[in-house]
Amino acid sequence: MTSSKPTPRTPAARPQDTGGPDGTPAGPGAPALLPPQELHAHLTAHLGGAARAWLDQALDEAAAHPGVHGPLSVWELRLAEAGRRCGAGHADAARVVILHAARAGTEALTRVYQQGTADERRAVLLALPHLVPGPEALPLVEDALRTNDTRLLAAAVGPYAARHLDAHQWRHAVLKCLFTGVPVDHVADLPRRAHGDAELARMLADYAAERTAAGRPVPADLYRVLALTDPTSAPPAGDGTRGSDGKES
Repeated sequence: MTSSKPTPRTPAARPQDTGGPDGTPAGPGAPALLPPQELHAHLTAHLGGAARAWLDQALDEAAAHPGVHGPLSVWELRLAEAGRRCGAGHADAARVVILHAARAGTEALTRVYQQGTADERRAVLLALPHLVPGPEALPLVEDALRTNDTRLLAAAVGPYAARHLDAHQWRHAVLKCLFTGVPVDHVADLPRRAHGDAELARMLADYAAERTAAGRPVPADLYRVLALTDPTSAPPAGDGTRGSDGKES
């Protein structure tokens, strides 16, 4: 399909998130971006006494019995309890620090992802940049990108995907966010990976033309991403992603 390139709109400035009103880590994908030590400190500061005691016990159990043990490890049971014990607003962060304490590798993470609830699968995706340095866990990201569960999609396009998805897969992940209404703020390392990407610009222009021809609105986020593909714009200063130890890579 041949289409004219839509005129980019100037992206609006976005305020910096510093924390949620209930003390939850704020900002898209926060449990994937913050080092587990910071997540633990944040939870310690904001959980009530009973929840904090439960989390400390869960972390001790995970550290004492890391990895996979039999049909179900004790720390896997704690993942299932996290929402009830810590509250929905803190559950993602609690699950991520439990997975980190359990030193869950690709095998363990795959088991949790395949057998767990949607919330547990989301926690696995958020934990990937902290636990798997290489591309071995990409099948989990690819599976999440095939779903239409927007919470899984938002977790799947975090720092792990930014590091390891190839250009073709990454472009389609960005388009999937636009299709499903997942804000592109969730796409880790978006400015660097989109910069000067002519093929992504073509795909965005085609999608915008299809929406316009069908009389449907073009998502505002499309214009944000399209502006980032401009090769004449200043390249981003850094990749903005963190290594498995939480440091900038």
